Amino acid sequence: MQSDLISRSSKLGSDPLSDVLSLVRTRGFMSGGLDMGGAWAYSFEADGAFRCFAVVSGQCWLSLADGSNPILVSEGEFFAMPHGKRFSLTSDPAIIPTDIYQEMDGPLNGRVLSLRGGGGCCLFGAIFTFRQDFANILLDVLPAVLHIGSGEDRAALRAYLDRMMALLRVPQPGSILVTEHLAETMLIEVLRLHVTRDTGKGVGWLFALSDVKLSRAVTAMHEQPWHRWTVQELSDRAGMSRSSFALRFKEKVGVAVMEYLIRWRMLLAADRLVASSDPVGSIAGQFGYESDSAFVFAFRREMGCTPRQYRHRSALAA
Repeated sequence: MQSDLISRSSKLGSDPLSDVLSLVRTRGFMSGGLDMGGAWAYSFEADGAFRCFAVVSGQCWLSLADGSNPILVSEGEFFAMPHGKRFSLTSDPAIIPTDIYQEMDGPLNGRVLSLRGGGGCCLFGAIFTFRQDFANILLDVLPAVLHIGSGEDRAALRAYLDRMMALLRVPQPGSILVTEHLAETMLIEVLRLHVTRDTGKGVGWLFALSDVKLSRAVTAMHEQPWHRWTVQELSDRAGMSRSSFALRFKEKVGVAVMEYLIRWRMLLAADRLVASSDPVGSIAGQFGYESDSAFVFAFRREMGCTPRQYRHRSALAA
């Protein structure tokens, strides 16, 4: 029922980023610290994982496998590799790295691992998972590296980091779960700061949130996905002319306004198909479709299969 969607929207508020993170079911499944000493260089092989790091003390160089210039990351800074590609962390970019897992005695799982005596550079790292069939709505709009450098707006991040490291160094009952939740919060803060800082060349819904006018329209679509929005109504929300709004939205988000709205509706409908036993016709009505055939057509175009096929495949995969 639409009341369920209204309840969900009221819980999340006017926040499309929270909507998406809720839909993809962000979860930190492993976190811990790495304390390196002396001259060191470690590579992390491509594994498809979303990794997020914070430099607790010291500094290190981040190098990507694409041959781009190494990035110096210093104490108090944060960085993430969203796409699970190969990268290396080193005390000196001239050192040839070795596979980090050759020197690890097992997963971190809420502990601080000392390598080469420690004391040079200490990192907090976390690995995140997402709901696989929805992950691309987030990952497709993120660059190879998110780097949150200097600035006063890191204060909240630093507070989370201090608490996480305290739990890692002096474990307490339930500390692993608390650390994972704090790591998820750190990830959200990194994404939020990325949105507010990187407002120039990025294309995708995430960057529309940094545009005050476009953000109003995106928020409206997320708050009431069942509403039969028109481009005119959404341009009015944005405080722009219809033509200017449509052009700016396409340039910033990468797709036309109605394409984005339909895509978001179908992702929510897919989630509903898995989370409930509601008939397809009922779900169609929840997202503003009076015609089942129109809903099935839109769903197949966006998700690559019919609603019933999607529900069946998801049940088999569970």
